[in-house]
Amino acid sequence: MNYEQVILWAALLTVAGILGWGVLTMARGGEYNVKNSNRIMRYRIIFQAIALVVILRLKNHELSKRAGYRKQMVKLNKIYTRTGDAGETSLVNGMRVSKHARRPSAFGEVDEVNSVIGLARLSCTDEAAAFADDMLGRIQNDLFDLGADLATPENGEPALRITEEQVKRLESEIDTMNADLQPLNSFILPGGSPASAWLHLARTVARRAERQMTELASEEVVNDAAMRYINRLSDHLFVLARKLNENGRTDILWRPGENSGQK
Repeated sequence: MNYEQVILWAALLTVAGILGWGVLTMARGGEYNVKNSNRIMRYRIIFQAIALVVILRLKNHELSKRAGYRKQMVKLNKIYTRTGDAGETSLVNGMRVSKHARRPSAFGEVDEVNSVIGLARLSCTDEAAAFADDMLGRIQNDLFDLGADLATPENGEPALRITEEQVKRLESEIDTMNADLQPLNSFILPGGSPASAWLHLARTVARRAERQMTELASEEVVNDAAMRYINRLSDHLFVLARKLNENGRTDILWRPGENSGQK
């Protein structure tokens, strides 16, 4: 408990004591004239004001701390540190864990999704695909947020977390794109265009990341919004892959048993 919290509790207890003093005075039939009443009121107002100022300072400190997680840029002055040579890595809170532990496995898969999306963006260079490049750029930034989220065990302290706003943005983009697509009459084979092929690969890696995250969530607390985000992401990449295949017109459809010789 810091000094501001001590002052806050002292002020609140004093206010409570003043109120209790007034109640007991009246209950006992003691002298409680206008002069006493005004004095008690002044004391109460003073200590309530002190409590309010401390509360606002504590709240502002908490908000500033949260904002710091969102705005602070990471500085990488040295690429190799030799601290991972024994097979361990550090989480955001400084905890050392094995590189094959649940958390590094989960955020490692998220990093892989991000890398494949980077390849997909290389095929979104024409004007018609500019909207896709914009969306994928936002998603890549979100995925670093997701990696930071997974690398920070839940302990009640402020931390960079995936938010419901990011999930809803994906859902909105999915709905907008899906409204223009051709009806889906079969499962789709990855391909059609280079961008779509990369997006289908990214989609499957996203599903693998989701499996790692659900495995982690079975043992430790994982942000609910993070779980929803990775689930929506694979849907988003699937719909975007169809969108870039001329709204689904050049999708390659699965034809069940076509090469099996069965009739």
